[in-house]
Amino acid sequence: MLDSMGNMKRTHHCSELAAKDVGKEVVLMGWVQRRRDHGGVIFVDLRDREGLTQVVFNPEYNKAVHEKAHVIRTEYVLAVRGTVVPRPEGMINPNLKTGEIDVMVSELRVLNQSQTPPFVLEDNTQASEDTRLKHRYLDMRRPHVQKNLMLRHRAATAIRSYLNGLGFVDIETPFLTKSTPEGARDYLVPSRVNPGQFYALPQSPQIFKQLLMLGGFDRYYQIVRCFRDEDLRADRQPEFTQIDVEMSFVTEEDVMGVTEGMITALFQEVLGIELQHPFKRLTFEEATGRFGLDRPDLRFGLELKDISDIVADAEFKAFADVVREGGRVKAINAKGCMDLSRKEIDDLTEFVAIYQAKGLAWIKVRPDAWQSPIAKFFSDQEKELLRRKLDMEPGDLVFFVADQPKVVHEALGHLRNHLGHKLGLVDEDQHDFVWVTEFPLMEYDEDEKRYVATHHPFTAPLEQDVERLTEAPLAVRSRAYDLVLNGTEIGGGSIRNHQCAVQKRVFESLGMDAETYEEKFGFMLEALDFGAPPHGGIALGFDRVVMLMAKESSIRDVIAFPKTQKATCLLTGAPCEAAPDQLEELSLKVRALKK
Repeated sequence: MLDSMGNMKRTHHCSELAAKDVGKEVVLMGWVQRRRDHGGVIFVDLRDREGLTQVVFNPEYNKAVHEKAHVIRTEYVLAVRGTVVPRPEGMINPNLKTGEIDVMVSELRVLNQSQTPPFVLEDNTQASEDTRLKHRYLDMRRPHVQKNLMLRHRAATAIRSYLNGLGFVDIETPFLTKSTPEGARDYLVPSRVNPGQFYALPQSPQIFKQLLMLGGFDRYYQIVRCFRDEDLRADRQPEFTQIDVEMSFVTEEDVMGVTEGMITALFQEVLGIELQHPFKRLTFEEATGRFGLDRPDLRFGLELKDISDIVADAEFKAFADVVREGGRVKAINAKGCMDLSRKEIDDLTEFVAIYQAKGLAWIKVRPDAWQSPIAKFFSDQEKELLRRKLDMEPGDLVFFVADQPKVVHEALGHLRNHLGHKLGLVDEDQHDFVWVTEFPLMEYDEDEKRYVATHHPFTAPLEQDVERLTEAPLAVRSRAYDLVLNGTEIGGGSIRNHQCAVQKRVFESLGMDAETYEEKFGFMLEALDFGAPPHGGIALGFDRVVMLMAKESSIRDVIAFPKTQKATCLLTGAPCEAAPDQLEELSLKVRALKK
C-alpha cells in the first residue's frame, strides 16, 4: 500500500535551499534521480522541475525511516520531511545550486513506485529520438527538455507583455474555417451536420487578421497554432505555433520597428542578451546576389562574386555558353583552403548537385601557378581580372557554378553555408539579424505551369510596380519582408492589398478568373469594399525563435509533444484508423489503397 501525502505540504522546490536555510525543517517532493548506499547511510538525489537536493537517510538519526528507505528505487515519487544540515567539509558540490546542504530525513512517504525507465533520464542519454518520443512523459523529466520548455514559457510571457504594452489586443481566430490556397496542403475536417462538406484547419490566421483590421481593432496579436500538411524536416511540424501580428494605418517601417522592439525585449528579458538595432537590411536581389539565398547567414564572409562579364568570351565554353544563353557564372573564394583533397572537392560537387548544379569548377591558387582542369582555358588578361575580382591569393581555393541564376544562387548559397560551418567560420554565440525586403510578388511554378504568390496572394505590390502586373508579372516587386536570424527565416510579413481593385488584379495575374476568386475569396473582396484601412503585419515562427534561442537544431526539441518526420505521434499512436460508426456518422467511406 502506497503512502498518501497526509498532512505533509511542500515547503520548497528542490533547488531553493542553501546554507542560509541550515536548521530549518522542510518538506520536499519529487522523483528519485539516483540512490546510493554508503556504508549504511542512504543518499538520494531528489528532483523536481527546478533542480536537485540531496536527502539523507541516516539510521543514527531515524532508524525507522532509514529502514523504510531501502525500498526506494530510481523514479519513485517521494515526499520527505527533514532538517537542512550543512554538508561535511570537503563534500560541497560547487556545480549544484543546493551543493552546500543536505536534508536529513525524519519522515518519508513513498507516493508512487516506478518501473525501470527504458532509458536513463539524464541529459546525456543515448536513447534514440523515437524511444524518447514514445515515452515523452519520461523524456520531459530530463533537465534539458524542461529547460527548453521553461524558456519557451518565458519567451511567450515576454512577447505578450511587450505587445500588450503597445496597445495590441489578443484575439482568437477560428480553427474550423474554409479551405483557401495558401501554399501548402490543408488539413481537412469533415462536417457531420453538413454531410459531404469539409472545414480546413488554418495554415495561418491570414484572412481573419486582415478582417480584424477591417473591423477597426487597429492592433491585433495572437500566439496561435497553425496547420500545414507538408513534407517535414527539422524546422517543420504539421502543427506549429506562430506569433501573429497585424496593424492598421502603417507602412513597412512601422511593422519592422515593432518587430525589432519585440525581438530585442525578448532576448534581453529571457537570455540577458542586448541586441544591436535597427537590424540590417537587404533587398531580395542583394541577398541572393551576394549570399545566394534569401535567408542569408551574415556571421561570415564567402560572398558570391559575379564573373559573367569576365568569362563571357573565354575559351572555356561551359562558362561562355551559359552567359550567351542568359545565365550567370558566379564564384566563392574559400580563403586558405588550397589543401582540400580531390575527394573532398568531389564530395562538394555531389553536394551542389542536390541543388541542380550540373558541375562545380574549381581553381587552387598555388604560389607558382593555378592548379585546375579549367585554368588553361583563360588568357593572361582574364586570369588577372579574375584574380582582382575574386581576391585570389596563394593558398586559396575558388569554386565556380555556371547556370541559370536560380540554380547558381541555390547551389552556391548552400555551398557557402556548408563551407562556413566546415571551415569553422561561424560564431555560434553571435545573433545576426537581417531584414530581406522587396521580394518578387510571384514566381512561376514549372510543375503546375502557372504563376504562384511568393508569399501569399494578399501581399501588396510596390506602388511603382502595379502597372507591370499584366505585362511583366515576374518583374513586380512586393511590399513583403522576411526577418532572418543566422541563416534561418524566423518570420515574414507584408503590407496587404486594402483596395479591392488591386486585389482583383493580383488574383488575375496569378491566373485566377473571376469565378475562381469569387468562390475562394468572395467574402474577403466584399469586405475590402466596405472601407478597408491600409494595413500590414508579420508572422514569426515561435518554435523557430525558441529553437535558436535554446541553440537547438530542431524545433522538436522545444515542443512539448512533437510529431516525427512522418507526422506521427509515437506517444499516442496518432494518426489511426477511425471506427466504422464514426465514418458512417460523417458520411465517409475509406477506400483501401494498394501497397
